[in-house]
Amino acid sequence: MTTIYEPAYAKVNLTLDVLGKRPDGYHDLKSVMQTISLRDDIRLDIGTGEPWALLCDKEGIPTDQRNLAWKAAQIYCDAMGKDPEGLTIHITKRIPSQAGLGGGSADAAAVLRGLNRHYGEPLSIMALAELGAQVGSDVPFCVVGGTMMCEGRGERMRKLPDMPDCVFVVVKPAFSISTPELFQAIDQKQIAHRPDHQAMESALLAGDLSRVGQNLCNVFDPVVTEDHLELNYIKSLFYNYGSVGHQMTGSGSAVYCMVSEFEIAAVICQMLRPNYPQVFIAKPV
Repeated sequence: MTTIYEPAYAKVNLTLDVLGKRPDGYHDLKSVMQTISLRDDIRLDIGTGEPWALLCDKEGIPTDQRNLAWKAAQIYCDAMGKDPEGLTIHITKRIPSQAGLGGGSADAAAVLRGLNRHYGEPLSIMALAELGAQVGSDVPFCVVGGTMMCEGRGERMRKLPDMPDCVFVVVKPAFSISTPELFQAIDQKQIAHRPDHQAMESALLAGDLSRVGQNLCNVFDPVVTEDHLELNYIKSLFYNYGSVGHQMTGSGSAVYCMVSEFEIAAVICQMLRPNYPQVFIAKPV
């Protein structure tokens, strides 16, 4: 038996725009995405001689074929004609679920990278990302990571300048969001404010954190905040304690802010933790 360890990093959306519905029922998106150091840990036991299994240290996470990590392993083995002769996937879960942080996609991406490493890296990272598109929309980005412009369903990616040095504070409120319902809601709304992707790219190129903060924009944010006003409370606290920018990530419900110093992040965490136990400090990866 061989054991492979692989980190599974969360993502945040610096920008997120919904451009319209496609004939296949999906939506065309355009988003600047960033991996952050909040992570799950994946352990693959390959060649166990036992039926496939998935174990997770957190309750409520599917441990069968419904889990994207299992699906990723199946797709990789089928595509490459490999039989691992028994596989156990262990997930140590830290990324909150149903938060817009891409936890399930990150786990799937880590499984793809881990299996590819085990088999001597027959696929390049971009070919692996292409395979990841069969698992889920955020998986290609999670395979590659860093700072990327993602388009289409998320499968078309372009490398952007690295995120300036900063600290993220990420908060997951108690409520969660149904992504399909949110897409239905946004289809019926006039989007008043859309991201300026060119301005975001320029800010990243200049390495200007305050300009990055000014250009954060997620079209889902106002739609969710309308029904969940507590997000305004979290954002006002971010603002009052020195955030250079804040917004919801993905389809929510997690919100994040960016600050310049760890000490500021620690104070914000201290203020939020009594009401929001799921609060995390992270760095760009």
